[in-house]
Amino acid sequence: MTQGSESVRFGKRTADTVLQRFEQWARDTPGAYALIAGPESLTYGQLDERADRLAHRLLASGLPPGGLVAVGTARQPELVVALLAALKAGGTYVVVDAETPLTGQRQLTTAEPFVLLTHLAHRAALDNGSGLKVIRLGAEPGAIAGQRGEPAEQPEAQAPALPPAPAPGRSAALLFTGATEPRAVPVSHGLLLAAHDSWAEVARLTPADRHLITAGTDVTAFAAGWTGALCSGGALVLPRRSPWKPEDIRAAVEDEHVTVLHTDPATALDLLKGEEGPGTAYRSLRLLAVSGDRLYLDDQAALQVLLRPGARVLNVYGLAESAGTGAWFELPQLPRPLDDPEELSLLGTPFPGHRVEVRDGQIRLTPPGAGDAIPTGDLGLLREDGLLEFGGRLGDRITLPGGRSVHPYPIESAIRGHEGIGSVIVNGVDSARGPRRLVAYVAPPAGGSSVRPVAPLPDVEELRAHLSGKVPREETPRTVIRLRALPRNRAGREDRAALPLPVQPAAKAVARSGSTSGKYGAATAGEPFPASCAVGCGGGLGFVAFILTNLFWPGSTNLTGVPQPWAFLFTVLYLFECAAFGLGVLFLFGGRARMRSRGRGRRITAAAHVAVSYLLLAWWPQDNLYRLAAKQDWPRQAALVYTFNVPLMIAAAVVAAYLVAKPADPFDFDEDDD
Repeated sequence: MTQGSESVRFGKRTADTVLQRFEQWARDTPGAYALIAGPESLTYGQLDERADRLAHRLLASGLPPGGLVAVGTARQPELVVALLAALKAGGTYVVVDAETPLTGQRQLTTAEPFVLLTHLAHRAALDNGSGLKVIRLGAEPGAIAGQRGEPAEQPEAQAPALPPAPAPGRSAALLFTGATEPRAVPVSHGLLLAAHDSWAEVARLTPADRHLITAGTDVTAFAAGWTGALCSGGALVLPRRSPWKPEDIRAAVEDEHVTVLHTDPATALDLLKGEEGPGTAYRSLRLLAVSGDRLYLDDQAALQVLLRPGARVLNVYGLAESAGTGAWFELPQLPRPLDDPEELSLLGTPFPGHRVEVRDGQIRLTPPGAGDAIPTGDLGLLREDGLLEFGGRLGDRITLPGGRSVHPYPIESAIRGHEGIGSVIVNGVDSARGPRRLVAYVAPPAGGSSVRPVAPLPDVEELRAHLSGKVPREETPRTVIRLRALPRNRAGREDRAALPLPVQPAAKAVARSGSTSGKYGAATAGEPFPASCAVGCGGGLGFVAFILTNLFWPGSTNLTGVPQPWAFLFTVLYLFECAAFGLGVLFLFGGRARMRSRGRGRRITAAAHVAVSYLLLAWWPQDNLYRLAAKQDWPRQAALVYTFNVPLMIAAAVVAAYLVAKPADPFDFDEDDD
């Protein structure tokens, strides 16, 4: 089955570009605000002028036609200047994550740009010494760095002329997908413009609109979505120096009278939770566009109710390959009320100029002029009422023992029918006690975001009763983990890789009873841990630390590209660090009793106990943080030295003092000793 959507705009489209659209607004309304960011706000005329100057610097650096320009900075006004400059210089832009240096470095390695535009504060974190040419944003025109960071030759006084408008088929941007393994996707000038025209028609954009995009700048929603504001004469509201925080978004929407808010489902529900009643949230908003992850119908209805009458809530489905467009849904598209809205996520109809088909259960999308249909990796259904329904992701499929494959989305939707659950992920977890089993991670609805009554989260028995008759028994989760909120990535998508592991029953018993027992015997508070427990329990805690490393410090143990035998040696080092951490936890809670039996003073024993614990515990976080710090990031290097190295020296000195201290007189009674 296939859906298609045409528009008169696409039949009369000219060969212009998003850059030409912006430049036309800069000529027609030079005094109108283009970027709103407090003191760094810029009018269309100022933005165009600054982008021109930076484009000349790019050309002076030798940027070839179509050359790739990477942009990495947390200062979003400068980032937008850099995007426009790259297009003005005839290049292709790609935005990299400057807030997470390891991610940014990986993106740079994948993209292999000709030059990097960044600020001095971000350069040390992004530039890994590969010889990449760097142009400092905000610096003098001659501040172009060579391979070793030395200033390059000053550009000629005569600025080169800016190139003519590129052909529609030439690449304009390189966008990163939001998948588990991100890919770099080229987007042409023609497709970037078509996506803007399509979005402008659906959203009914006007020059009076003020747009706010909450996604990270390297996410498609921003990296391609900035055109919605600057190619329609509107203003783009930006944070001043860092990514958006919920409280900053709320303030900006109200203070700057934002009319178009583009965000993900979790952020939308978080922003509107706690509102007093219908129509009370954000009086200036006329359009709330939600993308990045599944939006269930009941939550979409709740968002609609909280906004003022006449405001629209769109569920937007798009890909990096289509510059963020694809299909869209709003409640008036429904021909009739639907049962079980908490179990449905509707994607609606294609954007103008797009086509959507479902082949072998998978959604395939054809953007304007893109040729072959793009397989999305998502499952879907074209309903009898003509609307596209989301059916889960192929990549989330779980393989159970015996080779049986289970799609978690139908199970998750059925679980979400429980009135106490707002969001849920069903994942396959390998158990030390047996084969892989299904685990349900559940979280409550955001306050005020659901039309359902508030109820407690269910336990496993209550969940089984709820799913009886809805889900096959063998597909019913055997474990329920209750969370405050599900983990999400920068694109706002539920992050299955960041889910915590289930707590084993023995550990639960320990937590409830306050004592430790099991095959290694028992230990009560105040008694020293047996040697067997130190080995077994310490090793277990070390293993947990190893598993949690990528949760706390994503990518710190990534050895991609490290040759043997060095990769093996580093892996062994990581294991030793985690084992030391496990032993440190045990020593912290059980080592003092053994130390006091040595007969040294109470105070020096207490200090030495803390010092030894720190010496064992510190290596795991210290080394992971060091691996994520750029060699030339001097502020971070100094912070790490004073946070870890100096305390390690102090701890070693305390241990030395303890070792040389004389045992206390056995007849010297201390009333604080038991």
